[in-house]
Amino acid sequence: MRVTKALADIQRVRILLLLEKGELCVCQIVEVLALAPSTISKHLALLSAAELVEVRKDGRWAYYRLPDGQAGESVRPLLQWLTQALQGDEMIERDAHTLEDVLALDPEEVARNQRARARE
Repeated sequence: MRVTKALADIQRVRILLLLEKGELCVCQIVEVLALAPSTISKHLALLSAAELVEVRKDGRWAYYRLPDGQAGESVRPLLQWLTQALQGDEMIERDAHTLEDVLALDPEEVARNQRARARE
């Protein structure tokens, strides 16, 4: 049921598809989805509870990735299905292009820009 609940929200599906490109810090996910950090954190908590993502802490930074090993075996078919089902979707394609731009920046710079926008 946790997996079904996790996949029942387009924002969480978007996060999973972003993570197909590799490990991302929370600030990078926030930047692509243009949602509040607290909203992203709630989505990531649900994905983590469903064992669809893994988290790695590095100081104050949290990095999320798709699971490896046996846990990853159950996630791969879901991601393949989602990728096929959403092929050509404008929002998913836009996310992929935005992610390319975000990955060109240092995560520190992404976080700094977010803090500056929050102060405005």
